[in-house]
Amino acid sequence: MTGPAGTGPLRRLLVLRHAKSAWPEGVEDRLRPLAPRGLRDAPAAGRALAAAGSLPDLALCSTAVRARRTWESVSAEWATPPPVRYDRRLYAAGAAQVLEVVREVPAEVRTLLVIGHNPGLAELVAALAGDGLDDTLERVRAKFPTSAIAALTWHGGTWRALAPGTALLTSFTVPRGGRPGSGHPATD
Repeated sequence: MTGPAGTGPLRRLLVLRHAKSAWPEGVEDRLRPLAPRGLRDAPAAGRALAAAGSLPDLALCSTAVRARRTWESVSAEWATPPPVRYDRRLYAAGAAQVLEVVREVPAEVRTLLVIGHNPGLAELVAALAGDGLDDTLERVRAKFPTSAIAALTWHGGTWRALAPGTALLTSFTVPRGGRPGSGHPATD
């Protein structure tokens, strides 16, 4: 039997917007590749997750090329990447659709990474977070840029119990890779 959110083991949902994509002429949206900045930022996101001790047990990823390439670059930063499930429902999904996919995750998964698109991801994080540490929730509501990572924690027996307002937004970061030859991280 599933208990209400707030009871059960601690779970973590990591929400990652794909890295910056290119807009080549004549290429359909689903097939757009990463831009040079995205190719720098995606590995930085992988390093940030590792440094925070936030490696997932499972990743769910949109089937769009830019999301897949983000996952490949992020997970290449880890010694042992977790399994990934590519789900076409995450492409252009709204918050409710993303939550529906998340709720299908097996109960044994304690930390889940979702890689997808805006505005659905920003809406999902804002909806799930009943509160946020420091100014994290205000920052998510203001802008959820490419390569941004939101970390939500909650207690629940299964992922099905995750509901709006039941999670705590514990961090919101926007990792950036350095510009070639600068030796400094890029900024938004």
